[in-house]
Amino acid sequence: MIASFGVERKEVAKWAGITSSAFSLAQSITAVAWGRASDRFGRKPTILCGLLCTMTCFLAWGMSTSLTMAITVRALMGAGNGNVGIIRTTVAEMVTDKASQPVAFSVMPLVWSIGSVIGPAFGGLFAKPADQWPGIFGHSTFFKKYPFAFPNMIGSIFFLISLATGILFLKETLHSKRHSRDWGLVLGDRIKEALKESPHRRAQRLRRYSFQDSEVSAPLLSANVPPKTARATVIERIEKTKPLPMSSIFNRQTVINLISYTFLALHAVAYDQALPVFLNYPPQKHTSENTSLPFVFSGGFGLNHAHIGAIFALEGIISGLVQFLVFPVLCARYGVLKCFRICVVVFPLVYMITPYTVLIENTKTRYAFLFLILIIKTFAVIVGFPCTTILLTNSASSLSILGTLNGFATTFSALGRATGPALTGSVFTWGVKQGIIGMPWWVLALIAALGIVPAWMVVEGDGPSAGSTPADSDDEEDTEEDDDDIDALEASQATTIVVAEQPGELEDAPLEGSVKTNGGTYGTLGGGKGSNMID
Repeated sequence: MIASFGVERKEVAKWAGITSSAFSLAQSITAVAWGRASDRFGRKPTILCGLLCTMTCFLAWGMSTSLTMAITVRALMGAGNGNVGIIRTTVAEMVTDKASQPVAFSVMPLVWSIGSVIGPAFGGLFAKPADQWPGIFGHSTFFKKYPFAFPNMIGSIFFLISLATGILFLKETLHSKRHSRDWGLVLGDRIKEALKESPHRRAQRLRRYSFQDSEVSAPLLSANVPPKTARATVIERIEKTKPLPMSSIFNRQTVINLISYTFLALHAVAYDQALPVFLNYPPQKHTSENTSLPFVFSGGFGLNHAHIGAIFALEGIISGLVQFLVFPVLCARYGVLKCFRICVVVFPLVYMITPYTVLIENTKTRYAFLFLILIIKTFAVIVGFPCTTILLTNSASSLSILGTLNGFATTFSALGRATGPALTGSVFTWGVKQGIIGMPWWVLALIAALGIVPAWMVVEGDGPSAGSTPADSDDEEDTEEDDDDIDALEASQATTIVVAEQPGELEDAPLEGSVKTNGGTYGTLGGGKGSNMID
């Protein structure tokens, strides 16, 4: 696509890197804002908004007619998509058991692997439809003007499916929003009911979406519960809704994990960005005039976009198998931290030997060697990324700050993903001009070697707690505001605790046995038969 804008072959790698970096740089600027928005408004609406923005930019990307437009659209796409960190947060809130984390956190990379199979296949198969299928699209002015729009139009169908699935079936995991009524889920349940939902599921749905709040089904308080229990409840509610300071997000281990994650994103994504350019670069016959080992040699594989797409599709299939079958077993046997450390050692070795594949004269041997390298690299990526995500999640002090923390993780990793491709593309262009095709790979190997240092400083944490992180003890102003809020809530809630000695005693019974204090009465029971709504 970059070459179609009139860019010279030797400059394609540089501009491809800059275009990719525009996405990552814009994402890094907005990721924290997306994370904080998900902490405030909920995970579900933020994810759906990100999907809609990405779909819109996706269509615009396919209709780019110049390099400037392509870079601008990619930047807008990055700014409008903070879903990676938010989805990780959603998974962490759903699965707090450390034993289940490897399986849970392998789902997103598994889906990513499936996408890496479908995406390159679509890009290679459906790009330039007027040229590939002249009998069908040869007379289409639209596809002649926008040769890369067709695969993006097909991809937008998957975005629509994702949006519909999210609206109808995605549950909110943010604690303060979990019990809010979700009309999308109601509609989703109606659809499932229309498809002959079982009686058991129908009963669950009716219980879930009754107008009663979650406290209605809680047992009544006993008469000897002191008033301070209600006060503690009010404090807990305030802490859950109060935005936490930035100081509560960062500790030594979260900082180390963020640095380690940034290094991983930088070199892994840069490798994937440079690989298609390397595979597409024309092969060269190596002679004593143009080759001086171990560093001076050039040439690529000379593959077209269809063959490159097939290679990435095969790599995606292998990624899915490793993710689903191997990763959980490895983590269960050796532990997340040990698996992660092994992976970060593998990366620089893979990067060092990648360019030497072009020196193998036998075609079958050359492709077999390349395929082996890609399998090892894919294995390291598929194991490494979920491991660092789990380690970062377990370094957090509280679930309530996970959205913002993962926003920072997306920011730092996006900075790495912006820096890596841009750097690699520029170095690739320089290396080609100097006859040193391996220069970008060796730069990546050096960066990956530096990434080993923070990886060895990581300590596996116990995981975030369910509650909020307490505010700093010296924050007197916040404490006074909290006290005012508590007093206001206590004064405004005319409540009564009703004690039932026997089951069913409250039915048709007058309000008796209330516990009153100077700050008001706690708990209320609406009169009338069957009315038991506790406030």
